[in-house]
Amino acid sequence: MTHDIDALRRHLLRASGAGTAYAALAAVGLLAPLRVIAADWQRGAFTATGFNDALKANGSSGSAESREIVFNAPEIAENGAKVEIDITSQIPASRSIAIFADRNPMPLCAAISFSGGALPYCRAQLKLAESTRIRAVVKAGDGKTYVAFREIKVTLGGCGG
Repeated sequence: MTHDIDALRRHLLRASGAGTAYAALAAVGLLAPLRVIAADWQRGAFTATGFNDALKANGSSGSAESREIVFNAPEIAENGAKVEIDITSQIPASRSIAIFADRNPMPLCAAISFSGGALPYCRAQLKLAESTRIRAVVKAGDGKTYVAFREIKVTLGGCGG
């Protein structure tokens, strides 16, 4: 019986020592996930308050309209705080999908990148301030951008409305 208690005590002391060491290293910043810290994100596009500024910062101005971008979204959303949409790109070598809501205070809602061979599909829950046009902008492997639109009517605003 004493042997079992001693083994348990040693195990708890080792675990608490390891936890303390881990917490100390994390607090100093030695265990920071460097890939996340170094990740390149589109600050200008996500913080733009105008639709045209967001498009320009994302590098999406001058996109060609395409029927190969498929939307699955409601025509009428009863609550703008949670509008679920699905977007699939059938454009060959699709590299990314960016979702814009024209009348939102910050129009760029999401930007999803795909590695080679990944299915260019995304499902997103958007928060819409009012009835608006949703745009999906797809960047292809050749550098060209394509866009598709969908009007969504919101009966109850979701961005503080």
